[in-house]
Amino acid sequence: MRRLIFFIAWWALAATASQAQQAKQALFADIDEILKDLAQITGLPATRKVASDTIDRAGLKKFLEDRIKEAVKPEEIRAEEVTLKKLGLVPSTFDLKKTTIDLLTEQAAAFYDYHKKKLFLLESNSSFTERPVLVHELSHALADMHFNLSKYIGKSRSDDASVARQAVMEGQATWLMTEYMLFKVGTSLTKAAGMADSMNRMAGAGGGGFPVFDAAPLYLRESLVFPYTKGFSFQHAVILKMGQQGFGEVFRNPPLSAQQILHPEKYFSKTIPTKLEPPKVKLRGYRELVAGGVGEFDHQMLLRTHTSEEESKAAEKWRGASYRILENKKDKNLTVLCYASEWQDETSARKFFELYQTVLRKKWNQFEISRRTESEVDGNGDDGRFQLRRSGNIVTSLEGLPK
Repeated sequence: MRRLIFFIAWWALAATASQAQQAKQALFADIDEILKDLAQITGLPATRKVASDTIDRAGLKKFLEDRIKEAVKPEEIRAEEVTLKKLGLVPSTFDLKKTTIDLLTEQAAAFYDYHKKKLFLLESNSSFTERPVLVHELSHALADMHFNLSKYIGKSRSDDASVARQAVMEGQATWLMTEYMLFKVGTSLTKAAGMADSMNRMAGAGGGGFPVFDAAPLYLRESLVFPYTKGFSFQHAVILKMGQQGFGEVFRNPPLSAQQILHPEKYFSKTIPTKLEPPKVKLRGYRELVAGGVGEFDHQMLLRTHTSEEESKAAEKWRGASYRILENKKDKNLTVLCYASEWQDETSARKFFELYQTVLRKKWNQFEISRRTESEVDGNGDDGRFQLRRSGNIVTSLEGLPK
């Protein structure tokens, strides 16, 4: 699930200035010197040269279309889109592939191709932003020299772990981009109390002027920003605790969940998400389409989309969640969501049980309750019958059952 979402976060870095053509060769000449400075900051020496080039928007779009075609199969794109819609994270009319390509083409200012080991800058990027952007991408290149980023992201054992590893890569590069600028004037993020928070808020502030991004569903927008902003804060916490060793530690012993990114203390204490089995249901003529995990960040976005910012704080009590989607063999429009989540205690589970009823009501046009008790709700939604249950600190749901 969410492989294209991860793809977005990997490539996109928003530019915020003019569209004038800029000569890049003088800047590319500084690559070795920038790598030398980054090596001094991180303790990770550059082991090879980094090739570089420019690319225009049309070339970028073609590159993205080809790379998505190579990296993600059409059936995987469909399964991801179905999952996002079934969970209620995007509208039923959402086109995942088209939005992904349009969003990346609009947002990207530079990228490091970890397959070709080559760095690209957009020709339209402004002179004001191009050096920080170059530092960001060279931070990826330096990490790739030591930890092979392709294998690093590929070793994720769950969707939630992939989100966490993405935040490590982008968060560290964003932290180093800021640290590099301070390093050049003789100071550091570790010496300036409050500066890290200020810089992180600036990085996460939307400047407008990006219609595709502005029109995208909340989940997609936040999935794009999360690795940079929350990853930045996570990396800062790691460096404050571990010092220079922290740059490599997050690659050697990566966080296991988005929760560990959101709450670095859970990374330090090695808090492991609970593994749950979604509720089982026997349906003749159905087969499994996709299965995976649903993390704290996903629940936060689900609640923000359908309830409120304040109510989304309930996601902080998350301990683990999983899902399975079944599809009808003859009619692929007929799908069933099997979902289970565990919460910190019975009180937090009861709270989420109530909130999830609001989620169901908001994500569907039709929401009819046929039976309700303190721990059970049955009814009908847009795609069929649903059964919502709470037992202790476990909440489960079956949605899309045949009527």
